[in-house]
Amino acid sequence: MDDHAGERESAVESVIDKITEKFHGHDSSSSDSDNEKSSSFVKAKIYRLFGREQPVHKVLGGGKPADVFLWRDKKISAGVLGFATAIWVLFELFEYHLLTLVCHILILALASLFLWSNASTFINKSPPQIPEIGFSEDIVRGVAFALRIEINRALAIIRDIASGRDLKKFLIVITSLWVISSLGNCWSFLTLFYICFVLLHTVPVLYEKYEDQVDSIAEKAEAEIKKQYAVFDAKVLSKILKGSLKDKKVA
Repeated sequence: MDDHAGERESAVESVIDKITEKFHGHDSSSSDSDNEKSSSFVKAKIYRLFGREQPVHKVLGGGKPADVFLWRDKKISAGVLGFATAIWVLFELFEYHLLTLVCHILILALASLFLWSNASTFINKSPPQIPEIGFSEDIVRGVAFALRIEINRALAIIRDIASGRDLKKFLIVITSLWVISSLGNCWSFLTLFYICFVLLHTVPVLYEKYEDQVDSIAEKAEAEIKKQYAVFDAKVLSKILKGSLKDKKVA
């Protein structure tokens, strides 16, 4: 009898152990799923600069241009930046002119090909094979179609700003144009273009490397800007709009 009672107690204990293991396993799986949901929610709530949802490579358009800007191939990126630097040195430091440079390059190329073509009969070598260069109709139409879309989009944005519907966008555009005009007084167009080109080759790759730190600083800066804009709106812009409405009613 004692043996049967002991067997029954051990069987009951094993069943209880299995049940508790199942409950613990269910709790752990549910807690894991809850943790995954919370982590995904936290990831979705992470602030990104300019509200982007894609990686930097996709934002830059992807493909070879993005690879160049992000230094995926260091030789090509260094070559492009070196070529731009050489052009800037020629035109700005040495005060070389674009038309003079193009004419000198064409003179050198045409003279070399002409001498090579005539000297090939004396040195028993084949003359240079000059390829036929031309633009196909499809390429020209594609470029014109793309330009038409971008120009129409820019005109629509300008019309929307000029209509006075969005005061915030109007102030941003006016401030940006004023900053660009001030920079134009300090540097020539080529120097300004070269500075922008260098920034395109340095800022994206540095941002991709220190993405989290920059986003946290930008989040604080955006919150402070919104706070200051709210104060400016309450003290200045709202009064201007109220005054204009009163003038219209009087008229």
